[in-house]
Amino acid sequence: QVQLVESGGGLVQAGGSLRLSCAASGRTDSVFAMGWFRQAPGKEREFVARIRWNGGSTYYADFVKGRFTISRDNAKNTVYLEMNTLKPDDTALYSCASQSFAKTWDSWGQGTRVTVSS
Repeated sequence: QVQLVESGGGLVQAGGSLRLSCAASGRTDSVFAMGWFRQAPGKEREFVARIRWNGGSTYYADFVKGRFTISRDNAKNTVYLEMNTLKPDDTALYSCASQSFAKTWDSWGQGTRVTVSS
């Protein structure tokens, strides 16, 4: 089992930046990749970005390409989401998740809230 704790959310004006962190503990040797998801009020959860735990290859949802960057620090077992040029539509609860080698999203954090004001 992997435990995940997010931090770094907050209130920011449109055009601003935030960096989210996700600290992993437990069976991190079972992690194939880490991802960020978000859920806006009244909407379904959607995928944001993913990074391979080893190798570091990344994949992004189209709506964040060029604005968000996912990275990881394996020594700290931490994944980051650098968010730039934020828009009010980016307002959501952001959660990180770990993906197993079976490609299932097995563990989830409690989320950190991001609010972007216009």
